[in-house]
Amino acid sequence: MKKIFSILIICMLSVVAVAQSAFYDIKVKKADGKEISLSEYKGKVLLVVNSATHCGFTPQYIELEAIYEKYRDKGFEILDFPCNQFGGQAPGSISEIQEFCSKFNVSFQQFDKIDVNGKNEHPLFAYLKSQKTFEGFGNDNTAMCDLMNNMLKKQHPDYMETSDIKWNFTKFLIDKDGNVVQRFEPTADMSRVEKAIEELCK
Repeated sequence: MKKIFSILIICMLSVVAVAQSAFYDIKVKKADGKEISLSEYKGKVLLVVNSATHCGFTPQYIELEAIYEKYRDKGFEILDFPCNQFGGQAPGSISEIQEFCSKFNVSFQQFDKIDVNGKNEHPLFAYLKSQKTFEGFGNDNTAMCDLMNNMLKKQHPDYMETSDIKWNFTKFLIDKDGNVVQRFEPTADMSRVEKAIEELCK
């Protein structure tokens, strides 16, 4: 019995190690075009966001920056990936996007524009979606949730059945060991996002 238990523990640890390696092995391009490995963020709590500059959720930049300033000294980083796949709401070059974001005093790391769904989706978001699928918009903001549901029903009748990113400002929370622990849809109240970050930064 002890031998079987030991084997199970080893198998579980191996699965965790593979998941961590998969995340940290991914490479991304910074805004200046330089490619880096996510292994540079080992030991950090991360919030990965697909953003847009002309979206109804764009004011979340203000809340994101406030959270970043509050927890960055506790090992927290926000990785921001602009994406133009949702209503064409992230137009322009990455430099133009950064100039726009200066209005919100954004100081967290912004990366080059990417696709988060479809044939050209970035490996990072393919991995994140494989770890945390879409489970609905929740009920933090009923009116906005209803709006999103009604819009997506018309555009993608099967939207509830896929892990695809549904809209701008979807967020994935990563712990210090590289595990994807939570997915927040754009309608999620930012106070709930902050609470989850605070718990991991303790």
